[in-house]
Amino acid sequence: MTREGALGVIVLVTIALLGVLAWAWWRRTRRDATPLVHSGELPADAHVRATFAALYVATTARDAPLERIAAPGMAFRSKATVTVADEGVAVGLTGQDPFVLTPDRIVDVGQSTVAIDRVVEAGGLTRLTWRTDAGSTVDTYFRPQDASARALADAVAGILPPTQTGTDS
Repeated sequence: MTREGALGVIVLVTIALLGVLAWAWWRRTRRDATPLVHSGELPADAHVRATFAALYVATTARDAPLERIAAPGMAFRSKATVTVADEGVAVGLTGQDPFVLTPDRIVDVGQSTVAIDRVVEAGGLTRLTWRTDAGSTVDTYFRPQDASARALADAVAGILPPTQTGTDS
């Protein structure tokens, strides 16, 4: 085979792979087209316990940290602000409307080491397990920027009934 022929094969294979990746992402976004949660904000008189600057890593199916959910506004990593108040956890993702998870929607909180394509030191991610508007349960991962993952997990655990506090995974 000539050099030009080999280059042509490599180009065709690359185009085919990119096409398959685009098709797979399109299917995933169609599957996850329904928003997981409606936007909203904490009440003006909320009792804020802590606010964390964080990196939003991903939202995945519960106990499936490698299965990204591509729901509107939650498909890609972004900067986030996580505010923990007695009334719930407010999450503001860059470029998206904020949403609030009330304590009754939060199933578990803990720490994790891996989510999708992010692997960090042991317990470097905060994993927030919660119920969506449709009733399914998902895990959302945050990487706090100015505090430890344990500090964020402890702040969220502080607003939950004692039976809802999480374990490390």
